[in-house]
Amino acid sequence: MYQSLEQFSKSWIFKRNDPKVEPEDLQEIRLLSEQRAGQIWRDYISDEQIHPDHFSDRDWLKKASTQAPDGKLQWEKAWDSDQASLPEGILAHFSAWGDDTTVFFCCHNELVFELPWGVFKRTWKAFLFLDNGPVLVGKKKKQAVQFHSNGWGNLLFRES
Repeated sequence: MYQSLEQFSKSWIFKRNDPKVEPEDLQEIRLLSEQRAGQIWRDYISDEQIHPDHFSDRDWLKKASTQAPDGKLQWEKAWDSDQASLPEGILAHFSAWGDDTTVFFCCHNELVFELPWGVFKRTWKAFLFLDNGPVLVGKKKKQAVQFHSNGWGNLLFRES
């Protein structure tokens, strides 16, 4: 179900001093096996496309009905700053989530991370070195966000 983070070719993102990922948080970040990642991707993201670059109008992430009101926000300025916390708009969108909510940071169909929401809130800057369209979703939750390499994110509500 899981594989060692050392297996991940870009594991350096979690070992940097800036942004620093504390050892206790690193223990909570799990890299899913390719098989389990594929299942999460199909269940939560897309059963047709394998990478965010390929999303089409048939994928829920592209549908107008899934976009949150005022659902575009800039994340890169906060990422570049000394500010440790996620941008306020993202925190507000996920305000109903408890810190122990299981989240999936989905890069593509073979690369998915599982971790608690509280850990993601502290380590988000490390994850956003992987900014080529990843989608953050919560287990059994409707709220989602897709991060784009242009520094913007889309706040979304998943379809059932």
